[in-house]
Amino acid sequence: MSEQKRFGGTDSYIATEDLMVAVNAAVTLERPLLVKGEPGTGKTVLAHEVAAALGMPLIEWHIKSTTKAQQGLYEYDAVSRLRDSQLGDERVHDISNYIQRGKLWDAFTAEEQVVLLIDEIDKADIEFPNDLLLELDRMEFFVYETKERVKATRRPIVIITSNNEKELPDAFLRRCFFHYIRFPDAETMERIVHVHHPDLKKDLLHEALSAFFEVREVPGLKKKPSTSELLDWIKLLVVEDIPPEALKLKDKKDIIPPLYGALLKNEQDVHLFERLAFLARRESRS
Repeated sequence: MSEQKRFGGTDSYIATEDLMVAVNAAVTLERPLLVKGEPGTGKTVLAHEVAAALGMPLIEWHIKSTTKAQQGLYEYDAVSRLRDSQLGDERVHDISNYIQRGKLWDAFTAEEQVVLLIDEIDKADIEFPNDLLLELDRMEFFVYETKERVKATRRPIVIITSNNEKELPDAFLRRCFFHYIRFPDAETMERIVHVHHPDLKKDLLHEALSAFFEVREVPGLKKKPSTSELLDWIKLLVVEDIPPEALKLKDKKDIIPPLYGALLKNEQDVHLFERLAFLARRESRS
């Protein structure tokens, strides 16, 4: 792999050593990189940063529960062709006018090598990954309506993300290079925060990180706060001029942090913290 094709993170994205190794290995092997990890660990952003670092265009295909694999290749709009034929439109004589290109088609025929993001593949039907096996393996597909074979002129770098909502087929997994993004430890998180808040005072950073990781470790939490939520919370702390000492959990009755709405995103978790604080206050009075 040439020197300019190596990914080493960017100024705005702190990549761990094992993540950089995974990206470069997938590029070398010419296999899709399958990235898993809990929401908020930067899986989707990774594709943006890889494209920026390698100087390549990015093509994004965001998967929904209703997305079909065929849509990534192309779609034939038979309804529009029928309507145009009824109206006497000359376009009906050329069926290619009714072929809508998908994201894979765009990636395969791009003038330069691109990064193709297939985002949240586990949202789709269980057969979705298997339906793309041959196309991603051979980097080509056949358009039956026009008898045209679409083949990649330059093999795109494919990054596939999954939130682990459902298991992916073994046949699909065999064709991917796999990497699980672990949630950042305190040291890595400090580096990430510094990228977004370079002028943050050290004492506020220390107390914010301590409170953040304590919140994540509370048993029974339905949704642990993610990196993006930490960054939002710190931004609010700075704007509201919250002092570092206000973040110190002197005892359990102070377990709810200020501006907690940036960290806790559902009523069950808010009620959990309120209940813990109530029990702690009751114990302190007894």
